[in-house]
Amino acid sequence: MLSGCKSQSNTSNTVVDDSRSSIGFSKDSLLHHIEILSSDAYEGRRTGSEGSLKARNYITSKFKQLGVLPLSKSYNQSFSFTGRRDSISYNGVNLLGVIKGVKNPDKYIVISAHYDHLGIRDGVIFNGADDDASGTSALFSFAEYFKKNPPEHSVILAAFDAEEMGLQGSKYYVDHPIIAKENILVNLNMDMISRSNKDELYVVGTRFYENLKPAITEAKLPEGFKLLIGHDGSDTAQNWTNSSDHGSFHKKEIPFLYFGVEDHKDYHKETDEFANIHPKFYSNAVQVIISVFDYLDGSL
Repeated sequence: MLSGCKSQSNTSNTVVDDSRSSIGFSKDSLLHHIEILSSDAYEGRRTGSEGSLKARNYITSKFKQLGVLPLSKSYNQSFSFTGRRDSISYNGVNLLGVIKGVKNPDKYIVISAHYDHLGIRDGVIFNGADDDASGTSALFSFAEYFKKNPPEHSVILAAFDAEEMGLQGSKYYVDHPIIAKENILVNLNMDMISRSNKDELYVVGTRFYENLKPAITEAKLPEGFKLLIGHDGSDTAQNWTNSSDHGSFHKKEIPFLYFGVEDHKDYHKETDEFANIHPKFYSNAVQVIISVFDYLDGSL
C-alpha cells in the first residue's frame, strides 16, 4: 500500500461457522501461502528483482493447481515504466487469471491484490507480509472457494506488480484492457488485511458507489469482527480513495471496494513479517470479503 473517524460500521454479532465446509477455503493453506511469499527467499519481491520472479512463479503455479485459467494467452501481462524517484526503466509483470461465471460469463468482477513490495534496502529485506502478501495469498483462497462455489459472473484474479512504485501495474491494466471496461462490474481490492489489534477491517468505495453499500451492511461477520466504512474523504481520517490499485479503477469510473487495515507500527518496515500477522483476524477478514463478493455476485 502506498504510503480516524468511522463514518459507518457493520458490527453485527452474527456468528459464522468457521469450519472449512462453511467458509470454503483452508485456513492452513492461507497461512502457508503468506508465510512462503513473505519469506527471505523472495527478497522482498521488488519489481524487476529475482525475488519478484520467484513470486511470479509461485503465484502462477498456484493458479494452475487451483484451476484458474490465464485471462489471455498466458497469465503474464508485461509492461515497462520509468521510476518516479530514480528515472530508471523498470519491467513489471501483472498476473491475470480467470474463472468463468456459470450464469453471466461475459460480465466480470475483478478481485485484486499486489504482489510486489520494497525489496532489499541497505542489505535489509523488507518482506511485506501484510503489505501485500496478505492480499495476494487471499487470491488463492478465493480460487479454492470457487471450486466448490462457482461464481455467477466471471472473476478475474489479478496479482498486480509495481503498486509500491505508483500503482504502475494496475494503471497499465486499466489503460490496456483485455476485457472491455463496460463488462467489468466492480473491483474488489485487498491490500493489508492480515492484522488488527482492534479486529477492524475498513472498506472504501461506498461513498462513490452507493449501490455497493448493502454488500457491506449486510455482510455476515464473525463474532467480534468489525467491518467499517471510512477513510474515503468524508471523515477526518486519512483518505484511501487512491491509496492502492483500486484507485486505477476508480479513475476509469469502474466501481470498487477496497479492503484494508489502518497503518501499523510495521508498515513499510523490515518488521512487516509473517510472525507479526494475526492469523485469526486474517482468516476472518478473507471470510468476510468472500461474503461481500457473494452478495455482489448475486445482486449485480
